[in-house]
Amino acid sequence: MSPARRVLVVGGGHNGLVAACYLARGGADVIVLEQSARLGGGARTEEVLPGHRFDTHSVAHNIIQATGIIEDLGLVEAGLEYREMDPFSVAVFRDGPIVRFFRDVGATVDSIAEVDREEARRYAAWMREAMPVVTAMRGALDGRPSRLPGRALAGLQAVARNGGPLGLAQLLLSPYGKLLEQRFASDLVRAPVSAFAAHASAAPDSPGSATFAMWQAFYHQVGQWHAVGGSQGLTDALATRLAALGGAWRTAAAVRRITRQGDRATGVELESGERLPADAVLTALDPRTALLELLDPPLDGPEADRLRSTTRSNVVQMLVHVAATALPAYPGARPGDWSGLQSFVDRLDALADGFAAAGARYLPDDPVPTYAFTPSAIDDTLAPPGRHTVYLACPCAPYRVRGGWAAVADEFADRMIATVEARAPGFTATITGRAVYTPEQMAADLRWPGAHPMYGDLNPDQLGPFRPTRRLARHRTPVRGLVVAGAGTAPVGGIAGTSGRAAARAVLRDLS
Repeated sequence: MSPARRVLVVGGGHNGLVAACYLARGGADVIVLEQSARLGGGARTEEVLPGHRFDTHSVAHNIIQATGIIEDLGLVEAGLEYREMDPFSVAVFRDGPIVRFFRDVGATVDSIAEVDREEARRYAAWMREAMPVVTAMRGALDGRPSRLPGRALAGLQAVARNGGPLGLAQLLLSPYGKLLEQRFASDLVRAPVSAFAAHASAAPDSPGSATFAMWQAFYHQVGQWHAVGGSQGLTDALATRLAALGGAWRTAAAVRRITRQGDRATGVELESGERLPADAVLTALDPRTALLELLDPPLDGPEADRLRSTTRSNVVQMLVHVAATALPAYPGARPGDWSGLQSFVDRLDALADGFAAAGARYLPDDPVPTYAFTPSAIDDTLAPPGRHTVYLACPCAPYRVRGGWAAVADEFADRMIATVEARAPGFTATITGRAVYTPEQMAADLRWPGAHPMYGDLNPDQLGPFRPTRRLARHRTPVRGLVVAGAGTAPVGGIAGTSGRAAARAVLRDLS
């Protein structure tokens, strides 16, 4: 591309940084504009408590492992190091067993069989059913058809219990709670799988959410990974690679408006009043914010109406960062049990009740659906010697809560910690500090509308080629030179980077 064309990337989260790297490698003059004082967005790690560093949102990275972005951008050479979390999940039941979910399906089946041989048999059969579905979905991660469409279609048809396209459609349109109740006889497997599925901010009774439970097979295929140094390790490697490619970034550079002349984007104006002209603008933030609030004049017409009508539920996550002198002491624990997610969801219906309460702006009842990550168990850079970091999350907390978060945050954090204490007696006595991170604080800090990390619900009509709308799923907008990326755009949210790569490719094609 000669002469170099200037592209402004609005938003310095991982999708914005991925996009910037591809743009710079393609010959564009790139500047990333980030509103906060640090790059990273939801992939940031900070010293929340003295000497203890915590991820401020994302802890485990899995989708990006299946995209080829890490290898394509040479992020390992840029300093990125991942350690596998295996087992990727451990279900710690109150007054009950521990069930381990390893990357190896056979090892997982053996773990379940220690408690219930019939449920172990059911899990093995379910994984045979889920693997083709997940393989087909992986083919769409980059917004492109599967490389093996015929084989994938044959596998998808085979998993439908009633056979044929109708059986497959019924399966994929089911709520994941219904799917798990059909496949398993007890909460031994239902509960921990639902705790993972809830990461999509979808309730167990949400129609079309079955794929979030089927995604369990993805962890067996790809694994779950921790970036050394926390999620910041990914952000720092992307920044290093961007600098090497000639790109740049500015922090504390919040954008007030995206300027345009007629149907073409012309640049941005910062909140400071500074104006930056550009040949193209790529946004990596909430698409509704970008196109309906920052764009001046805003998008209008039918596409604006479709975007405005996208849904975002009131159910998000609540975090408690805990500094401790020891890892939670689960009776019957084995080495490795602290490597991945530790689920404290005993019953599928308790999770469903939590989502219903949060949707109505109430806090979930006791026991609070909670999960933990203890990354210091596999990464000693996060805490002083002999100390640990415990990341607690409730996957069904309300963004807006009756009475306001200021009145209930500490009491709710106490209840989350009590949920752990009931499974790891003595845990509370090991705590040396804690920091409560409410959805209200998250929304203000990260400028996530509704504190929703995906910006919009992952309903079937807002996923893949429909995310956030059919036209915008191709990343281009009705305004020439304005392209959208981020968790609210195709194909999906999470730590993936695929929307950033796809949007960058669209810009480079247009500029060339």
